[in-house]
Amino acid sequence: MYSPPERLLLGPGPSNAAPTVLQAMNSKLIGHLDPEFIKMMEEIKSMLRLIFKTENEMTFPVSGTGSAGMETCFVNLIEPGDEVIIGVNGVFGMRMCDVAERCGANVIKVEAEWGNIIEPSAIKSALKKCRPKIVAIVHAETSTGALTPVEEISRITHEAEALLLLDTVTSLGGCPVSIDEWQVDAVYSGTQKCLSCPPGLAPVSFSPNAMEVISKRNSKVQSWYLDINFLANYWGSERIYHHTAPISMNYAIHEALQLVLAEGLEIRWNRHQKAHETLKRGLAKFGLSITSQEGHQLWQLNAVSVPSDINEEKIRNQLLNEFGIEVGPGLGPLKGKIWRVGLMGYNATDENVEHFLEALSKCLP
Repeated sequence: MYSPPERLLLGPGPSNAAPTVLQAMNSKLIGHLDPEFIKMMEEIKSMLRLIFKTENEMTFPVSGTGSAGMETCFVNLIEPGDEVIIGVNGVFGMRMCDVAERCGANVIKVEAEWGNIIEPSAIKSALKKCRPKIVAIVHAETSTGALTPVEEISRITHEAEALLLLDTVTSLGGCPVSIDEWQVDAVYSGTQKCLSCPPGLAPVSFSPNAMEVISKRNSKVQSWYLDINFLANYWGSERIYHHTAPISMNYAIHEALQLVLAEGLEIRWNRHQKAHETLKRGLAKFGLSITSQEGHQLWQLNAVSVPSDINEEKIRNQLLNEFGIEVGPGLGPLKGKIWRVGLMGYNATDENVEHFLEALSKCLP
């Protein structure tokens, strides 16, 4: 049997899972249409609604990672020729563009410097030049550590009679997310970050407006596996067989969601903020800082500046090999310029921050 080494996962994901989440995965298998499993599915849906802060009936976890959640939203909402505005301020905005283009969309990019947010004024300017079906933004851009505010972008999107699609892969469970209050029409997330569950499921939620748009499609949904019409029957009251659900992963998310709600969302968000602030103070003692836009820095994913005279890869490897601590490298134009330090879910504690800072002090020249 493979035995992985001990690691403190302080990168961009996955984060370490709580012991009881891992224990849940070891539970006995039952059938995916067993009445007891179906009962658990309903509980998962109810808990996701509480954490997304939505009453959307169509709220459930897609069988796949966060990128499957992204594809689920795009393939169901987009038909060939549709115009889509996408905010691009990092890797995952770029991925949105790629997925939308594969669906046949005409993509209009609204770009910002990596590390900065997507400004509502930039979305407003783009809306004056086209009539998109969807405006899509990444709430918490994992590649840069920037948190884009949603409310104003939502307002101007709906004034233009478009749908708002939101990526909350890194934000859900780690900072405020309020789908109904923000009038988000389609949203996706992942299990492996602030929910502190192994990767493998992608929570999604579709508003009634989004479901109405899907019902009026003129063409088949591009993906059979991710077709919301089939998934609605599987996760709805009819329970029509669609695929064999990853049973053990559903055990895991059920336990993970229970832990989130037992802690309390606001308490959990405050814990992430406190860990972030402890990290910032500690980094300042080394002359290091967070590079993402001031006032919009993610608590759970910290883009830490790397001085030009430091070999960032060497230090990352030393942290991993000598201290068992994983941190992430920069991507794209930020490659070699930042470390991505994740303080997500179960890992967002002052104790972990202090352990990381102590190890870093022994690695820095």
